[in-house]
Amino acid sequence: MPGAIENANLLNFQLQPSAQQITTQTNYITNFDFLSTYLPDTYEKEFERYGNRTVSSFLRMVGAEMPSNSDMIKWAEQGRLHTKYTGVTAGSYGGNETVQTFTVPAAQIDPATQPQTGGAGGIAIRIGQTLMISDETAGSTLSNKAVVTGVDYAARTFTVAYYELDQADYAAASTFAVFVYGSEFRKGTPTMAETLISDDSIFDNSPIILKDTYSIAGSDMAQIGWIQVTGENGVDGYLWYLKSEHDTRLRFDDYLETAMVEAVPAAVGSGAAAAATPVGNKGTEGIFHVVGTRGNVWSGGNPTVLSDFDSIIERLDKQGSIEENVIFLNRNFGFDIDDMLATQNSYGSNGTSYGLFDNDEEMALNLGFRGFRRGYDFYKSDWKYLNDPTMRGGLVGGQINGLMVPAGSTTVYDQVLGKNAKRPFLHVRYRASETEDRRYKTWITGGAGGATTIGDDVMNVNFLSERCVCTLGANNFFLFKQ
Repeated sequence: MPGAIENANLLNFQLQPSAQQITTQTNYITNFDFLSTYLPDTYEKEFERYGNRTVSSFLRMVGAEMPSNSDMIKWAEQGRLHTKYTGVTAGSYGGNETVQTFTVPAAQIDPATQPQTGGAGGIAIRIGQTLMISDETAGSTLSNKAVVTGVDYAARTFTVAYYELDQADYAAASTFAVFVYGSEFRKGTPTMAETLISDDSIFDNSPIILKDTYSIAGSDMAQIGWIQVTGENGVDGYLWYLKSEHDTRLRFDDYLETAMVEAVPAAVGSGAAAAATPVGNKGTEGIFHVVGTRGNVWSGGNPTVLSDFDSIIERLDKQGSIEENVIFLNRNFGFDIDDMLATQNSYGSNGTSYGLFDNDEEMALNLGFRGFRRGYDFYKSDWKYLNDPTMRGGLVGGQINGLMVPAGSTTVYDQVLGKNAKRPFLHVRYRASETEDRRYKTWITGGAGGATTIGDDVMNVNFLSERCVCTLGANNFFLFKQ
């Protein structure tokens, strides 16, 4: 019978799975039992209820990564070309002296950063130089010009002869600001007796080793459950037991950046320095630590009016005067800047127009600003790390609202290369050689999943990196604290 022949042919069919999730004659299963009726409907795609969970991207935006074959990275940064002393005291305050002796406070002499006179050390003032001497008393308008006639480097004192008829009538116990503006010598006299050594500052940092691992038993690898993931770090497709490996990798990627931001050096005698092997060691200087130590810190809330930014600009004028700066900030700080800029519009108080002030009833009202110019260019960018509730978002103690980073690059003397090199203000150095690259290592060990390195019935996915961040010209950065 035709029907019998057809059924006999069907018995020869064997199930063949398809490479894609499509229905064909060979992958249709008919032998379900009664339990199949009660199988729940499932969504194969993972719902991203927290959106993109990663917080890294900051260093990729503003920095670069470069190899290093040393356990120590050292560089030299230029110091000030000119020296100004403040808090200088006078030997007397008579108001009629033609000569006078001044003393520079010991706190003003920092051997690490102070230009030193050749063979003598001490203050950077020499015989024959001409000085501007200004009274630091609030409201004072008094000042004098003088030429240096003698210097005692050990005592930090210098003697001057005034160009004016006599010294100004300074109030008793006044302090002075003094700086060199030139020199004057008579005809036929010898050259200046002393010389100055360049005011270079030497900084260094050393890399730390970061590790993570993911482990799964061989039996669990045999129970396959597919799940579709999309979006994060460009990963798109179907995953099963390696879903957790994917999350481990994402966490490790974030830690590579957040460690460079948050890390601090281990103080001598600290618990971290004395921690039992294998954890702890020496730490490293992260960005927040460096800027907080030798950069600029704005504390006491966000700058919310132009006068606040005028204070920041005044500070930048005393530093490198970098033309363009980017503020990476949290949400509240961003809103504060938007509100501040909106008030500069005559209609800003009732919110009728923002931005280019050309809003109309048929367009969405733009209530935000990307940046502004006031002496310098300031751009702002939301930093997810400062908003994320599982990281710095919502902290009370130690809260940081933003970090201002100068744009571009700077020239420094690289002591490893032995020459001047242009470097981004922020960049990461990782350990590498011709045979070992420790920028981002990952390898599999165990006795399952194709690995045959040990007898344990597991598969271990290992992650490692050895790196540090170099913060060049920290005096041009601003850290905004709560």
